[in-house]
Parts: sequence; C-alpha cells; structure tokens
Amino acid sequence: MTQYRSLQRVINARDTADGDGVKIRRIAGRDVNAQLDPFLLLDEMNSEDGADYIGGFPSHPHRGFETITYMLDGAMRHRDHLGNEGVISSGGVQWMTAGAGVIHSEMPEQTEGLLHGFQLWLNLPASEKMQPAAYQEYASDQIPVLELGGGSRIKVIAGAVPRGVTVVTGPVAENTTRATYLDVDLQAGASWELKVDPTQTVLLLVFEGSTTELQAGQLGIYHRGDALAVRASGEGARALLLAATPLREPIAQYGPFVMNTQAEIEQAISDYNEGRFVA
Repeated sequence: MTQYRSLQRVINARDTADGDGVKIRRIAGRDVNAQLDPFLLLDEMNSEDGADYIGGFPSHPHRGFETITYMLDGAMRHRDHLGNEGVISSGGVQWMTAGAGVIHSEMPEQTEGLLHGFQLWLNLPASEKMQPAAYQEYASDQIPVLELGGGSRIKVIAGAVPRGVTVVTGPVAENTTRATYLDVDLQAGASWELKVDPTQTVLLLVFEGSTTELQAGQLGIYHRGDALAVRASGEGARALLLAATPLREPIAQYGPFVMNTQAEIEQAISDYNEGRFVA
C-alpha cells in the first residue's frame, strides 16, 4: 500500500548577497542541516537588473562537497585553477565534484537581461571528500523531458522517473547519495506523484506559482513514505524536486569548505593559504 509523504517543515528563502554583491535567495543553515542531509545549501539567482548580478562570483575555493549549477535563463562562465573552462547557458547544468579542492570563478556572460538559475550544494561522504575534482556538464538538449500531458512536464537532470513500463533517466551519473534532481512544471490544477525511496531525504522548492501546500520561495521537507504527491494551485507551479540518501555524518563547515572535523577544516584553510590546494 502506498504511503504518501507528509509536509514536515516549510523553510522560507531569505534575501542575501554572495560573491561580488550578487543578490540571491538562500535556503541553508546549521539549524536545518540534519533535515536537509545530504543537501547543504540552495541558492536562487533571479533578476533582470544587471546590477544585481554583474559582479559574479570571482575566484574562490571549494573542498569536500559537490556544487550543482542549473541555469534557466542567461549564462555563466566557469573557470578553474585546473584549466577547465565552460559556459552554462539556459537550460544547462554543471555538476561539479570539488573533492580535494577546486579554485574557480563563476561570472555572468551578460551585462543585462534576465539571469535566473540555482546552485545546490550536495555533501560528499567522508570517504570521498578528498577525491580528485571532476565535472559533468550538460546542455539543455541533453537533458530529457517527460511530457505529462496538458502542458505539464518534468525535466530529469538526475535520477529516474517512470514512464509507463520504462523510465526516463537523467544524464548525471549516479553517485553515493543516489541524488534525484527534477525540474517539475505543472499547469493549473495539475497533479503528479513520484515513487521515492523511503530512506531518502525529499525536498520540494517552489519557485514559480504555488502548490496546494507551498508558495513561491518556500522549500518543503517531506517526511516518511514511499511516494510524493504534488498538486499545483490554480496558477500552476514550477518547482525543483530533490532527493538523496542522507550521510548521517558529522558536518564541520567553514565557508566554502565542508568536512567532518574541525581539524580537517584547519587543514583545508592551511592548504589553501599555502598554495597546496590542488585536486
């Protein structure tokens, strides 16, 4: 018998700034780490005013986790100390495993017009935090879309969604946390449900319109069960559905470093300051 997950907690995104003054809406905090595990942070950039984003995110380090950048509109250029460079444009995604260390920049490729995208931080288990850095990048036309009918659709970035007797699988390779990342677009009054692993953390961030439980800018944490049911309100809804297996490991974080102990954080700071910060 199907057991549908219930809404356990609602978190409101808060306005803040990061990088060189980029205006963002953020969901994060040590008070919710256990409930979001293995997710650490979710940021949304959404502005038509170049002054809100033109400063971008100049060179900065990461160690111990993964960053997932998903662009809906506009483009961001990525460069790192390993010589990697690329542009994430509308509908594209970059899944970066920082691992032992990456020093990179993320700068807008435009000075005006709409820039709308998300960055998600996904924790790595202790056994994988010091692995070499790696990248997966996919353009919009490489990400499959499941049409639900009536204009509703699901974009499958990571994980799998059933379609009849088959499944639609996202291009991102499965990792230890078996992450699912879906862009769910439901027309007014439409409903949709997904079977989920009962052991996983399941989150839904509404960023346009609303569901019967969440408004735009709210993230819902869904508790217990093997299925999630979502119904759009009369204005329709667009949301990110995120699911992954919790690590249940200690978290020590200092800015862009996420490790398991304070000693590991101090080592990361030392490695970076003394030029040993390499993958």
